[in-house]
Amino acid sequence: MRYEVTKDLETGNTLIDSEHRQLFDMVNKLQDACSQGKGRAQIESSVKFLMDYVKKHFGDEDNLQKKYKYPGYDAHHRFHQSYMAQIDNAGKELLSRNADITSLAEVNRLIGILISHIRTEDKKIAAHIQTVEGK
Repeated sequence: MRYEVTKDLETGNTLIDSEHRQLFDMVNKLQDACSQGKGRAQIESSVKFLMDYVKKHFGDEDNLQKKYKYPGYDAHHRFHQSYMAQIDNAGKELLSRNADITSLAEVNRLIGILISHIRTEDKKIAAHIQTVEGK
């Protein structure tokens, strides 16, 4: 399954949407490598990228929420913390299992959670920013 930022996932915030695209591109590259039997060769760099990039992306989102005084910041931040821990655990599993089907299924499950989060919560942040900016 390929992941892309479709219209229903666009938040309208350039930074957030571009970072979502980068995350999905990396996951797609990892899945492509795995489907071509090259997953083990790419797994370490992909997992490290994913773990680091999720932290960067969530940091950027947290900063936007603080800057624009987003009223749902506390709950959103708690989700970020929990999700980063889950990604970290999944990444460690992928590395220890050499990208087996079980660990890849867990990554897909986590991406599904992220997509749901984007569709609802990230759109709320972007809408709030637009309201504050008067757009």
